[in-house]
Amino acid sequence: MSKNIDDRTRRFRALHEGDDAFVIPNPWDAGSARVLAGLGFEALATTSSGLAFALGKGDGEVSREEHLVHIGDLVSATDLPVSADLENCYSVDPVEAAETIQLASDAGASGGSIEDYSGHPDGRIYDFNHAVERVAAAVETVRSLPRAFVLTARAENLIRGVDDLDDTIKRLQAFEEVGAEVLYAPGLKTAEEVRTVCSAVSRPVNVLATPKLTIAEIAEAGGKRISLGGALARTAIAGFLAASREIAEKGSFTAIGKAPGFPEIVALMSGKK
Repeated sequence: MSKNIDDRTRRFRALHEGDDAFVIPNPWDAGSARVLAGLGFEALATTSSGLAFALGKGDGEVSREEHLVHIGDLVSATDLPVSADLENCYSVDPVEAAETIQLASDAGASGGSIEDYSGHPDGRIYDFNHAVERVAAAVETVRSLPRAFVLTARAENLIRGVDDLDDTIKRLQAFEEVGAEVLYAPGLKTAEEVRTVCSAVSRPVNVLATPKLTIAEIAEAGGKRISLGGALARTAIAGFLAASREIAEKGSFTAIGKAPGFPEIVALMSGKK
């Protein structure tokens, strides 16, 4: 597998170095990964919330072991590079968090993220120095790996109730300083906010997709990589809920008439779109 992963990671890094922005969608299982590959996307990323929903859990409740198995499933499903949403890397401690980077690489991930949000149970943003120390430890681990790994450092302020763009930029700049290859501040709402962040750093910036901005607008503002987080999983659940509620509450089945047929789904999964 190593040679194949090496090739995937080279392609993944090249996407960040190209002239155009690219979308990295987030499947939640092998089937959705194959559909996305069939649609022509060039890289995939895990989604912590999408995986949690698929396992019947809430976001933040998936174990590291479950996530590592999931990474392996996605890597096996297609020949696309897979980047892992590793949340806080399952530990407050910088060294222990960095171990998750090693394990994600072992599972076949071409990249992964470490964030400054502690998650459950206390749900707080790590202090600045501690957050930087964690990213530095992750970078040190990446540099010791036997193969390349694209590390993304995330500043979570804007989606965790801390509406402070200046502090977010300060954190991203510090993450860049200690060696993070990609920077990510989920929750940017406008092209101006994207532009402000991208102009403050020199590394590629991942932008979380929003209905308010197009790919072209994000690219023009400087965004390089566009991810969807759990949005595709939630969109799929929305269709499931609408159809199920119609059946339960109205006794009718019109929603299922909008579903794609077996041939279309199978064609996408087999790469014959």
